[in-house]
Amino acid sequence: MTVTMHSPEGMFQPVPYHHVSVASGTPHVHVAGQIARDGEGNRLAPGDLKEQTAIALRNTARGLAGAGADFSDVVRLRFFAVQWHPDKMGDFLAGIDSVVEELNLPQPLPPLSFIGVDYLFEPDVLIEVEAYAVLD
Repeated sequence: MTVTMHSPEGMFQPVPYHHVSVASGTPHVHVAGQIARDGEGNRLAPGDLKEQTAIALRNTARGLAGAGADFSDVVRLRFFAVQWHPDKMGDFLAGIDSVVEELNLPQPLPPLSFIGVDYLFEPDVLIEVEAYAVLD
């Protein structure tokens, strides 16, 4: 599979991700919303956005690996964050930075959306991650 990422001239710069990805290949892999839970469903890092972000990305990597993919195959990420305020951006980015090498996250990141929500399905869940990948 080939993923080409770019940010065409005239699009807002700089951002820590690409604006556009073009993928060829099949199958398509969709990893549903991943949160800060372990394999037994235990709640991890309550109240800590940085740690929940890192854990959710680790879980996303596990989901990708289960389909034979990794972050180099990801063409789009989507984050949902509870009670979002720009003051939280530092903790969010620190959570990503803490797992960049461990998970081999591409830099800049693939195209992404970051959506603030009132709440997620449980009160202690601060962030959720979805990934979309394409394989050869």
